Amino acid sequence: MATLDVRDLHVYYGKSHALKGVSLSIDRGEIYGVIGPNGAGKTTMLNAIAGFVDYEGTIRYDGTDLAAARSQEIVRDGLVYCTEDRDLFPFFSVHENLLMGAQFRENRNAVEADLEMVYDLFPRLDERREQEAETMSGGEQQMLAIGRALMSDPDLLMLDEPTLGLAPVIIQDISEAIERLNDEGLTILLAEQNATFALRHAERLSLIETGEIELSGSSAEFHDNEYVREAYVGVH
Repeated sequence: MATLDVRDLHVYYGKSHALKGVSLSIDRGEIYGVIGPNGAGKTTMLNAIAGFVDYEGTIRYDGTDLAAARSQEIVRDGLVYCTEDRDLFPFFSVHENLLMGAQFRENRNAVEADLEMVYDLFPRLDERREQEAETMSGGEQQMLAIGRALMSDPDLLMLDEPTLGLAPVIIQDISEAIERLNDEGLTILLAEQNATFALRHAERLSLIETGEIELSGSSAEFHDNEYVREAYVGVH
């Protein structure tokens, strides 16, 4: 059974039909990529899954319909969203921001273990434990946003544009972190304009354009698709 199953998802912003019947299914333990241009509907889809916007259709997580679930309940159940905006507390330190990610957890020993896991995953954060988030570089803030999401103890982590605007060296650090987390069993839904990055990591992908899924398939199928190669990877 899929850990996340999205069927015939529609989202409206006033008269604007932002998502038009989007469907996808993610298996436990995989990295699933959603690629497409800015404004295609990737963030809207993740916002709907996370319970941030109203929608029509069905979203099931581990077999449970999320229609009546509040966003806090979705997080407690293990579906955690790291947004494109990062949503950090700018005047909190790195350590304080990470602790905010664990606010719904009761097992403090597990929280301490996960803190050390995050610091091991991103050594730059370990070096800057007492630094305020607003004074960090964009790449360091992205690491902190991912780290804070991990402190919520996800079973499925949704990442929205984790490489947007970052230097190649930071992208490589995040790439290695994603692979390590997945190797340890974390399911990841990766939404990216950077198709090359998504193709490097995802086992299966969907291409979304103007609110509709235009193509779904394996990474190999996407690599071999002429339209994807020309429009999104830059290979002719």
